[in-house]
Amino acid sequence: MEHFDLIVIGSGPAGRRAAIQAAKLGKSVLVVENRMRLGGVSVHTGTIPSKTLRETVLNLSGWRERGFYGMSYRVKKDIEGKDLGARLRKTLDYEIEVLEHQFARNGVKTFGGIARFRDDHHVVVTDHAGDEVVFGFDFAVIAVGTAPFRPANIEFDTHTILDSDTLISDLRVPRSLTVVGAGVIGIEYATIFSALDVPVTVIEPRDNFLDFIDREIIEEFTHDLRHRGLTMRLGGKVDRVEKDAQGWAIAHLTDGRQIRSDMLLYAAGRVGATSDLGLASCGVVPDERGRLHVDPATFQTQIPHIYAAGDVIGFPALASTSMEQGRIAALHAFGARMPPAPAFFPYGIYAVPEISTIGLTEQQVREQKIPYECGVARFRETSRGHIMGLQSGMMKMIVALDTRKLLGVHIVGEGATELIHIGQAVLNLGATLDYFVENTFNYPTLAEAYKIAALDAWNRMPRVTPAAPVMDKATPTPDASPETPDPVSSSSRAEE
Repeated sequence: MEHFDLIVIGSGPAGRRAAIQAAKLGKSVLVVENRMRLGGVSVHTGTIPSKTLRETVLNLSGWRERGFYGMSYRVKKDIEGKDLGARLRKTLDYEIEVLEHQFARNGVKTFGGIARFRDDHHVVVTDHAGDEVVFGFDFAVIAVGTAPFRPANIEFDTHTILDSDTLISDLRVPRSLTVVGAGVIGIEYATIFSALDVPVTVIEPRDNFLDFIDREIIEEFTHDLRHRGLTMRLGGKVDRVEKDAQGWAIAHLTDGRQIRSDMLLYAAGRVGATSDLGLASCGVVPDERGRLHVDPATFQTQIPHIYAAGDVIGFPALASTSMEQGRIAALHAFGARMPPAPAFFPYGIYAVPEISTIGLTEQQVREQKIPYECGVARFRETSRGHIMGLQSGMMKMIVALDTRKLLGVHIVGEGATELIHIGQAVLNLGATLDYFVENTFNYPTLAEAYKIAALDAWNRMPRVTPAAPVMDKATPTPDASPETPDPVSSSSRAEE
């Protein structure tokens, strides 16, 4: 029986980061992965496939060029499932190759099979040939991720009624699509297929969706979806799903409505993939959805030398945060110095258009009774946005009135998940609105939206200091002095 300082169950973002961090501390590490290849949910059915699909759809459909060439513009006229899958296979092969190289370079051993705990210091792994191998460990990290929630009253198949795993495993372009669940996964796939001009209906039992995002951003996002024909059925709960004589799915709602489509994606929740781990044998107790409770600072479970990280511990269930959770777990296990976690981290939703956010929403600021002001920049009012043909997209900046410190940045539109990192740096460094007002941004860029939004907020704030120059929102001119602002007239919010 081999013994390791650390055993990691799962090779997704949390697992790989925990393993590599422990190896860099000079520890012996084994990663157990139940798939035939490394990568976990993130590489095989989650983050990488969905984002690759999104990029493929935007490229083949000519989506980004339609602002100039019209909604009928296409790069490829008839897009089929095989077109979507070709790029996906190449991307997954590359991701797995990089991960295998990282493990080999750092001396991390891997073993393919299904792991279960024999006790709190041993795991039994059933390999792909059916043989059992026992490994001992001092510490363990559970990083098995999640699986789609499948209610008993929904008869899933591999063609018409799907979850997010089966959707990505055999891609096809349906004639119409119903998405049950307006969470991150449901919204991403709904908008990706909508970009292919597939008629899409989203069903959500609540009266709103993506509650953690600033409401003004969601309003802008919803307006964009409705403008291009995507139907939102909020406040509608699915009672059952059946197939008609033509093999199409019919979703029956509790209010009597019926929605018929060529394909139905059920994306209403996920469960921790912990059912086969034998957690009772090691003393770790999951919740009713299979998720694990951990100390938020150390990621220890109820058993101090067994950690958990990634989607299996629940919100926020982001690949980026999962990586940091795995790294912190390994550092804590072996007594290494742990840097303090940042106060804020960004969320990224890879819908069409993208949404990204960091810091406090306007609702949270109000609840905390912080005096504040908002500044808004619309991408179509920037020169780069006009060059790109953008018709939508906006940035919202929230600033404290008394200190002028940045409180939050919220973006919907092209490049949102990249642009957010400027706001992340300023927010976590505790800087103020002055940074954006006083610094020069490349021109023309979408990043100019930071300066535009900052000036919009500045012009609305009470004047306790000399006023900043009121600049044309569409084309900021750094040369303009406070006495001679750019004379070009604009109806934008920055000049109100």
